[in-house]
Order: sequence, then C-alpha cells, then structure tokens
Amino acid sequence: MKIGYACISIGVPNTEKHTCKLNNATEERLLEIIKSNLDALENTINYNIENKIYLFRIGSDLIPFGSSPVNNLSWWEIFKDKFESIGKKIITNKIRVSMHPGQYTVLNSPNPEIVERAIADLEYHNRILDALGVDSKSKMVIHIGGIYNDKSKAIEVFIKNYQKLTESIKRRLIIENDDKLYTITDVLEISRKTKIPVVYDNLHNSINPSDAGKSDSFWIELCSKTWDKKDGVPKVHYSQQDPSKRNGSHSKTIILDKFLSYYNSIKGIDLEIMLEVKDKNLSAIKCINSINKYPLEREWDIYKYLVLEHSLELYKLINELFKSKEIIHQSFYNHIEEALETETKKDNTIIAINLIWNILKNKVQEKEKKRFVNLLSRFKKDQVSEKAIKNYLLKLASHYNSFLKYNLFFYSF
Repeated sequence: MKIGYACISIGVPNTEKHTCKLNNATEERLLEIIKSNLDALENTINYNIENKIYLFRIGSDLIPFGSSPVNNLSWWEIFKDKFESIGKKIITNKIRVSMHPGQYTVLNSPNPEIVERAIADLEYHNRILDALGVDSKSKMVIHIGGIYNDKSKAIEVFIKNYQKLTESIKRRLIIENDDKLYTITDVLEISRKTKIPVVYDNLHNSINPSDAGKSDSFWIELCSKTWDKKDGVPKVHYSQQDPSKRNGSHSKTIILDKFLSYYNSIKGIDLEIMLEVKDKNLSAIKCINSINKYPLEREWDIYKYLVLEHSLELYKLINELFKSKEIIHQSFYNHIEEALETETKKDNTIIAINLIWNILKNKVQEKEKKRFVNLLSRFKKDQVSEKAIKNYLLKLASHYNSFLKYNLFFYSF
C-alpha cells in the first residue's frame, strides 16, 4: 500500500517553488521561475525516492500562470528534456504522481467563462502529466462544484460539461466528495452516469455524510468499484481534523494512533492513501515507517533537536529508548507528537544550538566561529531573533555537514 503527501516537502532544502506578480511576468522571468520550479520538483522526487515515498501530488503552481494567457510560452517544449528526465525517475521508481486543480476549477458553473477557464486549467494540468510521460494512472482530482440553488440541475451541467473534455483529460479525471455540498453518495451517482473514478475523503464524509452509520471501509469498497484496471489502484484521501480550527481544516500532523486504527480497518482493500496534512512528508514517513517497521535511527537524527527545543524530558526519554534497544515505532512517534504539542523553551533552544555547534565547531573557519559566538551572545540577551541564529547555523550545516541541514530544528511548519 502506497502512502503519499501533497505538493510541499517540509525540511528538504532546494524544494521551494516560486512565482511572480502579474506585472513582473516577463518572458525572461517566467523562464527563470519555470527552470527553478522544475529543479525543485526533481529534488522533491529524489527525496521521495530516498525515503520510500511512492505516491506524490505535484502542486498546481509548478508553472506560473500555467493556464493563463499571461504565459504564452510553449514551456512543455522548451523544457522537454527536463520533464523527460524527471518523468524517467518517476516511472523507473514506480512513483505514482497526481494533481489537484483548485477551488476555482468549476465545471458546473452557470457562467460559461468560468467553465471555459476550468477546462483551460484541466488542459494545463494534463499537459504537465503528459510532459512527464506518465500514464493514465496519474490522475487529476476535482470536486463537483457548486449547487446554484438546484443540485440536480448542477449535476446535469457537470455531466454535460464533462462530455466536452478531450479524451486525454477524461482518462485522467477523478472526482471527490466535499465537506459542504456533494456527499459521497452524490459523487458515486455522478460516477455511475459518467464512469469517472471516485476518490473517497474520510474527513469530508465525517462533516458532510451520506449515512453516518456507514464505515469508511464501506464507502471505500463502493468507490473502489468505480476504478478500472487502466485507472490503476484506487486512491483515497485521508486527513484528521485540526481541533483548534473550523470543520474541514487539516491537522498539523497525522496522529499515528488514529491513523493506525483507520489503516487496520481498511488494510484488506487494495488502495493507496494520499495524506492531506500540514506537515506533509513528515507524516507520510511516520506512517510508512510504522507500517513497515523501518529503522528509526535516521528519523530520530532529523527530529531530535526539535524535540529537545520543546521538551528536554522527552528528548532524554527517547534517547534512552534507543540506548536500551526497546524502541517501538508507535511509542517513538507518540513521544514526538507529545513533545511538539508543548511550547518551545528558550533555555532548551540554547541547549540544542550548543549541541549542533559542537558538531560543527571544529570544521568552521575562525571568522565563522566569531560570528556564531557573537550571535549566540546577542540571542541570549534578546538582541537577535531565534530565526537569525538558526538561519546562520543552517548555513554552516549546509556547508560542513550534509545530513545536519535536514534537521527539523531549522524549519518552521
């Protein structure tokens, strides 16, 4: 079972994407950004391969103004070699990629101009996947759209406009239940009439249910039957509610105990799970490691100073677990989740900074040592920000320690 994440990698250098404002969207600037974003995508794919993540959603912002007349570049031809190089890595490593056009891609709008823009947006997303050379198992997921005071008519309009799409787009399109308007029953009915595969979203169904008495596995079984062999293994979206925000807001992290309960209830079904969560790849690795019982030493190296910053006690406890060889995946991640729920403490931050400095201090130049000592002194006196000293340490780590730069202590998420 593949488990993946969407769009952004947390704590992975050189994976940030860029855009520009309309008044700066010159041909030269667009070419520069596209090249940078494709490099970032390739770095993300490399990271995913290294971490055994074989399901990934590519962000819609890969090409700035990709579906707008503002960008009239034939970017798929200009960067043909780059797309093919990335696509080869995706295909060779059996990574399944997808895309998710946003909330303004509405096929059932009564406004023809909005529908026209929606179709243009689907063409843009499809062109990216075609440029990568991936097959029809790489999907584009959309919601049905609005109700416009008449759900039955809105569904008819969706089906009518769906028929206008090219076969190339149709073979990639899948549809999803949402948290406000279209229940999983509504979407399954549209699928029955159109043969579009259905993605089941557990959080959306909990907020906007068809039948609250039916389990996730019940709906997943029904949705799985809408997928043909040519569509690949059925996909589901899994997320957890952020208790501090409005209904439908994704949690900061996937709470492992809840996920494992869900996983155990559906693991007999052949499917793939796309996590929708704020900490992205971090939760994906957590779930993958826990299911497959992969070694955790590297994972602890990535988390340890972040945990220390939040809780010296839990930092020591996890260290002791590794020393005693009694480490259990669920306990390990439970302790990390507990730590990250607490506020950071400046004294702990200083301890973490000094531990990292001890790794670097014999490698740096004298002027860099003086710069660090000065920054630390001023940080203790509240004369420079935590961000400033962390950024300087990250700069040194990136130069002198290839693995330390991945430590989550340096990143905000």
